Amino acid sequence: MKRLWLLVIVVLSLFLSACSSENDPQNLNALVYENAKSLSDFTLKNQHGEPVTKAQFKGQWNLVFLGYTSCPDICPLTLAKLNAVYKELEADYPLQIWFVSVDPNRDTAEKRKQYIDYFNPNFLAVSGEHKDLFPVVRELGLIYAISDTTKADYAVDHSASVALVDDTGALRAIFKPEFKQGSVPLINSTQLTQEFKVIANYY
Repeated sequence: MKRLWLLVIVVLSLFLSACSSENDPQNLNALVYENAKSLSDFTLKNQHGEPVTKAQFKGQWNLVFLGYTSCPDICPLTLAKLNAVYKELEADYPLQIWFVSVDPNRDTAEKRKQYIDYFNPNFLAVSGEHKDLFPVVRELGLIYAISDTTKADYAVDHSASVALVDDTGALRAIFKPEFKQGSVPLINSTQLTQEFKVIANYY
């Protein structure tokens, strides 16, 4: 009888350990900050030409992605994935999706609105001068670079990761893209949705 009870205790301990591991944000593929990183205030413009500040982050969870409307692959594919994530989560979690254009020279408010409306008109499409953009991007743990703007069809290099900002306006996590041979780096929307739930339910 003692052996039976010992076996039950061992099995139960292993089960609880596994459950705990699955629900621990530190065991996720995402880079999760145990202590969320505070962000400085900023002022950008949304797709309606209205000012957007750090206050817009507060009151809901936020997924932030960098890009530009002339992007041939990563941006439209990622926004389509984020739209699927949004539809999966919006009923249970207050959530805002941010598309931050790092190509302010070409991406006017009107152009950003046309672009984001194709994916979801509820999303924010913000931008600003590089002096205002770069500090925000850097604090979000993301990066971008423009090599030559003298060409009409210049490209913009930017992170394919998605930053998660919590409802206090602090950086909580970064969801990294998958790198597969022969494919552009993209987030895994199913994995992001699952890991988002773990993080949102934990903190």
